[in-house]
Amino acid sequence: MDRDRDNRPDPDALLASVKAEETRAARARLKIFFGAAPGVGKTYAMLQEAGRSRADGDDVVIGIVESHGRPETEELVAGLPVIPRRVIDHRGVPLTELDLDAALARKPARILIDELAHTNAPGSKHVKRWQDVLELLDAGIDVHTTVNVQHIESLSDVIQQIIGIRVRETVPDVLIERADEIELVDISPDELLERLAEGKVYVPEQAQRAVQNFFQKGNLLALRELALRRTAARVDAEVLAYRKQHGISSPWPTADRILVCVGPSPGSERLIRATKRIAEGLHASWAAAHVELLGAPPLGDKDRERLEAARATSRGSSPASRPTRAGATWCAAACSTR
Repeated sequence: MDRDRDNRPDPDALLASVKAEETRAARARLKIFFGAAPGVGKTYAMLQEAGRSRADGDDVVIGIVESHGRPETEELVAGLPVIPRRVIDHRGVPLTELDLDAALARKPARILIDELAHTNAPGSKHVKRWQDVLELLDAGIDVHTTVNVQHIESLSDVIQQIIGIRVRETVPDVLIERADEIELVDISPDELLERLAEGKVYVPEQAQRAVQNFFQKGNLLALRELALRRTAARVDAEVLAYRKQHGISSPWPTADRILVCVGPSPGSERLIRATKRIAEGLHASWAAAHVELLGAPPLGDKDRERLEAARATSRGSSPASRPTRAGATWCAAACSTR
């Protein structure tokens, strides 16, 4: 009975969670199409979804979308209403930007804003496009937008180590966290390089230079890993929030569980420490197990001291020890129940 009472959800916490959910439901929604690099298909995916919504009767318009001359993208743009861009004269050069005032006056149910990290032309209302997005959200307009992992502000130092240059256009993490939905648009580095060679990422005359400076396979692999990890962390946080909101105390088997089997070997403590580091990196639970085979000679004093030291090192795990004849079978069972 006491255990059931402990697992019962806190009424105050549930009430706070319900109020927070009502607040989220009432505000304008932000969806981010997220990718590892330019050319993975973020804009295309955003336009495809917008086209489906438009066909269902939803009020969806394009605020600003960069097609980079890609025919497939331009074809999708042609099927949606577009708010004309604002033309800004900068030192005799006409530059086009999102017409924020026109978008606010039109007030569609949803607006598409490409390249969230973009820096607006001098003379614009805001310095950054993400600031335009915040104003649109405050006005009650849902926003769908695109961003690459290299533009996340907190990752700027890591990105610089990977690609060798400092990315100047960044988006604050608080805006990424503000998103109601993040959709990862993912393709392999080889497929992306193939698209680049076919002119589907940038126009052909720019392709070779882009390959030499940014689109190297090693860079793309590292950026893809960052994007996948960032998305996984987001999903993990959503699962935890859902469990908390619904008073679900027991964990779901959505994460890896790691079992390390140890004995009186001098390397057992090192093995346990390594397992703990891996588990922390994966946000996974872990268990340490020792199997004593029935009929085996008893351990000597030194071996028992080493085993006790290993057990002490494993604090924080789910330690287990049992005499058995079927060691492998029992280890699998021990891991599945912890």
